[in-house]
Parts: sequence; structure tokens; C-alpha cells
Amino acid sequence: MATKPVVLILGAGPRIGASLASHFSKSNYSIALASRHGTNTLLPNGHLSLLADFSHPSSIPSLFASVQTHFSTPPSVVIYNAGAFTPPPSTTNVLSIPAEGLAGDFNVNTISPYVAAQEAVKAWDGMGDGEGGKGKGVFISTGNKCNVEIVPWPMMLTGGAGKAATAYWIGTVDGLMKEKGYRFFYADERFPDGKLKGAALDGDAHGEFYVHLAEQGGTGVDGREGVPWHATFVKGKGYVYFKKDAEEAGAA
Repeated sequence: MATKPVVLILGAGPRIGASLASHFSKSNYSIALASRHGTNTLLPNGHLSLLADFSHPSSIPSLFASVQTHFSTPPSVVIYNAGAFTPPPSTTNVLSIPAEGLAGDFNVNTISPYVAAQEAVKAWDGMGDGEGGKGKGVFISTGNKCNVEIVPWPMMLTGGAGKAATAYWIGTVDGLMKEKGYRFFYADERFPDGKLKGAALDGDAHGEFYVHLAEQGGTGVDGREGVPWHATFVKGKGYVYFKKDAEEAGAA
């Protein structure tokens, strides 16, 4: 009997994280959820709950080890859904954010997902081709528009900088590894006109789109419908290309 594929959701909150767990469970995945409220126990619904502190990147490898131990297979899909930001203490000086605050948020927004990607590749390199029938490996990081547009909100300084940095390394890694069957996506939900979704992010839209990326995006060089690493999407439509993004980013 084929082993059920496993999805590891790093950052399992009540909105997007819960929706991701629900949608992947319906798609016959075993679920591992890591969050600061994790219990290191098996939940009544069969999901593995893991305690995590994403401000400490060195703690990430142990989460992968726990998944391997419990399910006897590594995760074929890894989703990084955590985020952090530090509001400036002064309302008149955005640079009043202490350097320690910027560094701490970078740990959560950039360094920890990078370590998670490292661990994912280690795991996939050790898996057989098509483990669980789901392809070799998909990594998805929940992002926003800050990699292509400056959002002039003081509270977005540290979070936006971290997300933009993560988008860069994800794009680089995807370009260099997709021929191996490993796909890396920076998933960015938008309003239909391409504007930043902000606090209006939709959990179900993320669940539907992420399952689509996991089921189709990792099976070929370009993935179904040619979804690129910067996976901008709209609720009810899936992947949508926004030409203005390329213009703002200076892309050809």
C-alpha cells in the first residue's frame, strides 16, 4: 500500500493554517501542524501537532525529524505560513524600530523558511521518485506584494523587508531546482485588480490554491498552467498574472 503523502504546515493559525489543514486532509494527505501553540501530540482528528518557535531557526530541523518519526516518511509538501512584524515605537520615526526587532523578524520571515527549505530538499533527496504518488516535492511560502511594491505603512517595514528577501531566494531556488522536480512558490493572494489583500486574506482561497500547487505544480518543469515561482492568485480564479508587477519590479 502506498504511503499517504505528508504536508508539513509551519505556522498553523486559525485562519489560513486551519484552512490549509482542512483542504489537504480532504485531498488525502497526512497533516503535521507546527505552531507556538503546538502540543507535540497527536490530535483527535489524526493531525500531528508540534510546538515550534520560528524566531529560532535552529529549531526547524527537529520538526522534520518529528514528522519522519511519526509518519515514517518525510513531508512531500512543506508550507511556511508564519510571519512577524514589529511596529515602530515612535509614530513619527519609522526607524525607531530597534535593530534587534528587525533581526528577530528576519528570523521568522526569512531565515526560518530558508532553513525549512534546506530541510525539505534533504528530505526529498532521500525519497523515491513519486513518493506517495504526489511528485518529488513542493515548498510554498505564504507571501504578499512587498516583493514588487513598497507598501508605505510603518508596521510593514520589517515584515515587508523579510518577505521581499524570501521572495528573492525562493525565485532563485525554484529556477535552479525545478528540473529535479522540486518546486518553490511564493504564494501571494491579491484582489482581482492586483491590489494587496492585506488583512482581507481568504483562508479557503489559500487552501484551494495550495492544494493545486502541491498536486500539479511539482510534477513538471513548469507545472500545470505554467505557474511560476511568484504564484499570484485570486479567490475563485487561481493563478493570475499581473503585468504591472513585472513593470514595477523592472522585469522584462
